[in-house]
Amino acid sequence: MIRHLASSVALAALATPAFVAAQESGDAPPPGALVAAAETGAAKLVYTPADFARFSPKTAYDMLVQIPSFTIRGAEQERGLGQASENVLINSQRIANKQGGAIDELRKIPAGNVVRIEIVDAASLGIAGLSGQVANIVLSETGKASGQFEWNPDIRAHYAKPNLFRGNISYSGKSGWLDYNLSVKNQTGRGAFGGPIVITDSLGNVTETREQVLHNESELVTFQGKFGIDGPGTSEGNLTLAYTPYWAPGYNRERRMPVGGVAFTRQTDTTLDGWYYDINGDVAFDVAGGRLKLIGLRHYDVEPLDIEQVNTYDDGRPDDGIRFLRDSRIAETVFRAEYGTKIGQNDWQVSLERAYNSLDQRGGLFVLDTDGEFDEVPFPEGSGHVTETRYEGMASWSRPLGAKADIQVAAGAEVSKLARIDGDIPPRQFFRPKGSVVLGWRPSEAWDLNLRLRRRVGQISFYDFLAQPNLQQERENSGNPDLVPPQSWEVETEIGKSLGAWGKTRVRLYHHWIEDIVDIIPIGEDGEAVGNLPRARRYGAEWTNTFQLEPIGIKGAKIDLSMELRDSRVRDPLSGEQRPISGELKRSVNFNFRHDIPNSDWAYGFGAEHFRSEKGFYLTEINESWEGPAFDWWFIEHKDVFGMTVQAQVSNLTNARHRFERTVFDGRRLRDPVLYLQSNDQLIGPIFRLTVKGSF
Repeated sequence: MIRHLASSVALAALATPAFVAAQESGDAPPPGALVAAAETGAAKLVYTPADFARFSPKTAYDMLVQIPSFTIRGAEQERGLGQASENVLINSQRIANKQGGAIDELRKIPAGNVVRIEIVDAASLGIAGLSGQVANIVLSETGKASGQFEWNPDIRAHYAKPNLFRGNISYSGKSGWLDYNLSVKNQTGRGAFGGPIVITDSLGNVTETREQVLHNESELVTFQGKFGIDGPGTSEGNLTLAYTPYWAPGYNRERRMPVGGVAFTRQTDTTLDGWYYDINGDVAFDVAGGRLKLIGLRHYDVEPLDIEQVNTYDDGRPDDGIRFLRDSRIAETVFRAEYGTKIGQNDWQVSLERAYNSLDQRGGLFVLDTDGEFDEVPFPEGSGHVTETRYEGMASWSRPLGAKADIQVAAGAEVSKLARIDGDIPPRQFFRPKGSVVLGWRPSEAWDLNLRLRRRVGQISFYDFLAQPNLQQERENSGNPDLVPPQSWEVETEIGKSLGAWGKTRVRLYHHWIEDIVDIIPIGEDGEAVGNLPRARRYGAEWTNTFQLEPIGIKGAKIDLSMELRDSRVRDPLSGEQRPISGELKRSVNFNFRHDIPNSDWAYGFGAEHFRSEKGFYLTEINESWEGPAFDWWFIEHKDVFGMTVQAQVSNLTNARHRFERTVFDGRRLRDPVLYLQSNDQLIGPIFRLTVKGSF
């Protein structure tokens, strides 16, 4: 069915321009909307600060998010740095770090420092790894010293504590050869829901009812200093230092009432108080007719986790419970060298990279005795030291194919060694070729098309090499020392069409053939672990639109609409039959209406989103979790409250709820009978948010 849905999305996207084509007049860009920005040549679309005036942006990021039909894609979480994947550049340069990349930097850059934003085809840039459309934010070299701040508190009507301290503040300036940006960012979060849970047997008879309240919170405070150095001659460099302490407490309280049994209360408390630091630096200079860039990165994370679960019974019997402690040290060190040169119309780049990743985990399992003390039980599989050393070499070539097309070819390979250095398991070594071909074509000023074929090596979590019990779901995942990263062949195409005064539309189609897909696999007679299945496929369509409403008489109004439909197939390790990839996206829809009232500082809007994923397939259960059917939000904004932008928002007025459906088997599914079915239908409630941002 997804094939028909994807075809419908593509046809709708391509048919939309035909509907409004009669509204366009001549070749000149229409006035009075974002798409009216001047185009310079066929290769790029240029937006100037004047195109964003109606939004009163405070930062470069505020400008970027208003680009019609442009989807911001953050950096993929690859091992090491690898090729570029974030589709945002600053001054034509990739921001090669793991601290938020260019998107995080734009939140700290004053809107007044932006000269223009260019939307270009990735194939024309000579930066390996990119595809589709890329935003290049061009900044002034003489920007004034200034500061930015943003405060984003929110309050939930039910269950959660107020979230009052989310926000950030930064100050940027220049002194001679030194650019600097100093910032503090608090990424706080609150999540909560509560309500009934019904447990039934396989015939639908109620065997137990529960009342649950779940609350999670987090505080991540990042202190960061970024320094840009204009060195002697052609040299320039950057150094970023960041330190982040974090706290993430949570609890899950369930009142359980078995039919014909003794009622009891289960309390699960989680504590995660740790810290990490990041050091990232690079230096670049001209050499031998080209430019050499050297990059270094160090990340270190101290992550102590404590989960305690206790059952307290109404009949006075002694409490019982279990406790899981995990003390982890996560480290990554990367050195990378890139050399690029231009010969005629040909851009060449060669890169070499060494990345070292490690996880040192000490896990402990404890059982509550009748005296109220936790006694440790043997749990050797919960401790270990996993490392990977990886070397990557890539070469890329880019050039125009006439005035309206570009091509980029990248090829290379990686060699890696995975090891458990504290055990008797021998290290494993791998050789994996990788690369991509990207074509960009602009048949006219209104149309653009991009095609990418890529061979990719994916990511794995070192935690999956070691045992990680799930106390809440009463499920133990064994460690798997044989886990390997997935690999895939990926074909993607993007087609974009300017609708003139009406806006812009884009459609993306993709199909991925995956080897060694990461999923749940059998271990022994009754165990399970994260492991690899031989093959899988993933395919779908994404449609992104911006519709300007001025042509129908609503000046300053627009609708942003996006939709993605996806399907996947993998062979189930128990049944041997094809099924969707566990937990994969199924569909998503996002709708936003915004009206900036002309000749005033007021704006208002509303929106909604719908999101569903495939079921999670474990060997002992099948579950599905979602919230909805849809989340809504409503806002009003004033852009000059003592020079600040203030927005008030309320969401979930339509009462989207937390839903969870679970079928648990008395052993292996398909082999053993159903033990029970679980159904959660729980209250989230309205959420009230305030955003205050400004400059100083």
